[in-house]
Amino acid sequence: MVRDLLVVLFAMAAGFTASGLVANTYRLLAKKAENPFQKTAYIAVMVVAGPNVLFENAAASVRAKSCSRVAFFLAAAVTAYWSFAIGLFILDLAISWK
Repeated sequence: MVRDLLVVLFAMAAGFTASGLVANTYRLLAKKAENPFQKTAYIAVMVVAGPNVLFENAAASVRAKSCSRVAFFLAAAVTAYWSFAIGLFILDLAISWK
């Protein structure tokens, strides 16, 4: 049971880390999406970068007092699940690479 919990926590951490890396790299390299190719690339990047962006926006909204704590914890739960899914994909790639 403890091993399974550690795998879940590791997958969430790996997913959130990958999300942060992709989100920040995209912010450094890309400008505002204007043409259809850039918009498509933005959507593809946000599939992976989404948890980091969602959590950052939710945290900023709580600090500005523009959303409730319940909304923040709902966003945090969605972020955790999304990060878990990305992390499982990363772990699957790592295991199949072996």
